[in-house]
Amino acid sequence: MLYATASQTVGPYLHIGLTGLNCADLTADAPDLAPQRIVIEGRVFDGKGEPVPDGMVEIWQANPAGRYRHPEDTRDLALVPGFTGFGRVPTEADGSFRFVTVKPGAVPDGEGRPQAPHIMVSVFMRGLVKHVATRMYFPEETATNAADGVLSLVPADRRATLIAQPNGQSSYRWDVVLQGADETVFFDI
Repeated sequence: MLYATASQTVGPYLHIGLTGLNCADLTADAPDLAPQRIVIEGRVFDGKGEPVPDGMVEIWQANPAGRYRHPEDTRDLALVPGFTGFGRVPTEADGSFRFVTVKPGAVPDGEGRPQAPHIMVSVFMRGLVKHVATRMYFPEETATNAADGVLSLVPADRRATLIAQPNGQSSYRWDVVLQGADETVFFDI
């Protein structure tokens, strides 16, 4: 029997068998969310600053009320019919990705303290044995970002890698840099 070793990576096979699970518009089946829709777009770059054309970006988030569609989230907050909070897209030839979603509400941490509204992000790509995980925060949430327990663990000079930038009305730009001077902060999961 053959076993995978650290030198054997998972890609570039991310598009095989997964395209049926892609979801770029998290609001498509939730018409009630139409007035709250936002766009998140960006690019994924490798350690040389080159775009990653064959990666995959996944997001997971709470709904606007701050509730996850997950069996472990039993809080008495409304669920939005048709909104799962999960999205997945392959990166394009220029490393770009784009999601249509809603801004999530604040959710509690493990101690019950509120966290700033954020979206959890995973990136898969060639050469990675394990995906990388990070968060995207919203720039207008200055006070809640400052009080967020996870964001406060990140050195002040690196926090900007986790905060999206306004990109027009109801739109945000957020790039993922996998290595180098401007590397996005990643978390062990």
